[in-house]
Amino acid sequence: TSSSSPSLTADAPKGVGLYLRYALGGAMCCSITHAAVVPIDVVKTRIQLRPGYYAGMVDGFKKIVAEEGAGALLLGLGPTAVGYAFQGALKFGFYELFKASFWGLFSEETAQRNRTLIYLGSSACAEFLADVALCPLEATRIRLVSQPDYASGLVGAATRMLKEEGLIGFYKGFGPILFKQVPYTMAKFAVFERFSQFVYSSMSTPISELSSGAQLTVSLGSGIVAGAVAAIVSQPADTLLSRSTRPRATLASPS
Repeated sequence: TSSSSPSLTADAPKGVGLYLRYALGGAMCCSITHAAVVPIDVVKTRIQLRPGYYAGMVDGFKKIVAEEGAGALLLGLGPTAVGYAFQGALKFGFYELFKASFWGLFSEETAQRNRTLIYLGSSACAEFLADVALCPLEATRIRLVSQPDYASGLVGAATRMLKEEGLIGFYKGFGPILFKQVPYTMAKFAVFERFSQFVYSSMSTPISELSSGAQLTVSLGSGIVAGAVAAIVSQPADTLLSRSTRPRATLASPS
């Protein structure tokens, strides 16, 4: 439906099979990439929760390892891997579904003229659904990072939170997570689509004649640009999310 995507061949998956592939790809990519940067996320979350205690990322790494051991940098790995697998599946699967559905509501000319609005609307709707699945696991992750002795892992932390706080405990940060993730995803998909279209339009070779390696290079480059823009857009709400789902006692910095 968009000019940034290569045309489907006759034997390519369509319908449910196509969207399941998007979902599977999204689940794998989001889970792997978010799990890979868990140590960075641990330090980032600690800096947000204890302002003034860490001088920066490098100091954060040093202090956490010195005070708690290197294993502390993997706190929240389970909730991160599982949560973003669900989030990625729903986000990418439903984004493509909503995009195709919204595109089909208009004539091709109208859809092309308003394609950025379609990208933004599709990504917002998809991310809302994805956040319903992500929020409980993100709350569990933040609890494990802010209170290392809270539980031994995902199952233990989730069980304790459910017992002590009920289902509402998992969704205390739902508002902040929407303010973080929805603008992030809207920016990411819209920038990715438009930037990749810009790159393809600047090439003399049509998309259909480009090699898979060339198309992958464009996708990766567009993803880097889109991810950077999206991260800047969502940063303020990311801090709010960390603070809204941690125990109040963790705000105080050690004297």
